[in-house]
Amino acid sequence: MSQEIRNLEPKELWNNFANLNAVPRPSKKEERVVAFIKNFGKNLGLEVFEDEVHNIIIRKPATAGMENRKPIVLQGHLDMVHQKNADTVFDFDTQGIEMYVDGDWVRAKGTTLGADNGLGVAAIMAVLESKTLAHPAIEALFTVDEETGMTGAMNLNGGLLQGQILLNLDTEEDDEIDIGCAGGIDVTAEAEFDEEETPDYSVGYSITVKGLKGGHSGIDIHKGLGNANKIMNRLLYDGFDNFGLQISEIQGGSLRNAIPRESVAKVIIASVYDEAFVFDMQQIVAEIKNELKTTEPDLEIVFEKLKQTPATVMPSIAQYYFVRAMATAANGVHRMSADFDNLVETSNNIAKVILGKGKLSVQCLTRSSVESAKFDLANELRSAFELMGCEVEISGSYPGWTPNPESEILEVLVPIYEKLNGEKPKVVACHAGLECGILGANYPDIDMISFGPTIQGAHSPDERASITSSQKFWKFLVEILANIPVK
Repeated sequence: MSQEIRNLEPKELWNNFANLNAVPRPSKKEERVVAFIKNFGKNLGLEVFEDEVHNIIIRKPATAGMENRKPIVLQGHLDMVHQKNADTVFDFDTQGIEMYVDGDWVRAKGTTLGADNGLGVAAIMAVLESKTLAHPAIEALFTVDEETGMTGAMNLNGGLLQGQILLNLDTEEDDEIDIGCAGGIDVTAEAEFDEEETPDYSVGYSITVKGLKGGHSGIDIHKGLGNANKIMNRLLYDGFDNFGLQISEIQGGSLRNAIPRESVAKVIIASVYDEAFVFDMQQIVAEIKNELKTTEPDLEIVFEKLKQTPATVMPSIAQYYFVRAMATAANGVHRMSADFDNLVETSNNIAKVILGKGKLSVQCLTRSSVESAKFDLANELRSAFELMGCEVEISGSYPGWTPNPESEILEVLVPIYEKLNGEKPKVVACHAGLECGILGANYPDIDMISFGPTIQGAHSPDERASITSSQKFWKFLVEILANIPVK
């Protein structure tokens, strides 16, 4: 596996990616990858600095003849989203990513690949170790915890960076140059309830929603993909209203920034309704599959009778309000931008639902490029869940990145892209959360831009990185470094 990846061109990029992917690097557990990057910089004889939240800065002087160019910051994040297929046996805390080549794509075996943002980090590493590339003075900024709160970027103190231009390497379409992005905020609803004993003459079922594509809850939110938590709630809602179904457990989704692919519930119904319940559910399943047949052709919804009926369930009155709150809560695209064509302005992802043992937790990630709209949608969600008696916490807010179409570095990148590729790039804002907006709060005078190689299916086990696109990205980066404006 490793040698197959290492033989890809450009070798300097893919070798560093293979080395990086051998190091476990989940968000909030970046100790090993931080040590790896620090050792990398020290072994090159470069200046290495670690701040109080474990962001790493590595400084490399300008090459001969480039000393009069503006100093730049190359920036990427060290952590990666950890997702795997249900049937994949893999321990993200101890194992490196198992990669393979599939035509023009590099994939992982049943897990996320870590190309987000591993390819950007690998490119920065390749620049730092190069002895032939022309470039101005470089500060390589490796941030932590981008995927679950952006706490690295949020806690980077002002005054540490000396660069005048920041190149963020975290965009996932190689024909795009990003000049703006959405901000985000976490909405968490929690409640406790007194469980009831399961009534006599009940039968238990497990309901499993699986086979969904999942994906990035910002980049992919407009694609009409299924959300396992919303699909599950449709089944529970109908079962409760028509057959008195009661919920014992729900485990749905995993990470806020990943569209949930799977949900499993354990429920009970009165045995007298058993046959009618199964028949009714089959009809609803057929309807849902028909609705999603284009975007989710592999969707499966499986009902299995439990050998042992659950001993306790959620009370009917609590469940009444729960399924209605879930049905009310916004999910997916909330509003499209009026200023940019085909750009999602505001959205929400109902990312994770956990219910059982008298406790309920619903976790959402709300995004918007308009700060007031972000908080307005968060308050809509708060209202839906507070009306059912939940305590709702709104936290982790981070700002969007306001586009600057007059950016000086943008005027450099566009003609370089056009010269290399024979066409103009798409200058866009994106609905993902890039760290540029946060970094700009403490460094308002830095001119920022974002670009990267094509990565599809980020935040899901379907993640894949294009080999030819990575070659295109590397050539673009090399040419940019050689053409940074003078001070």
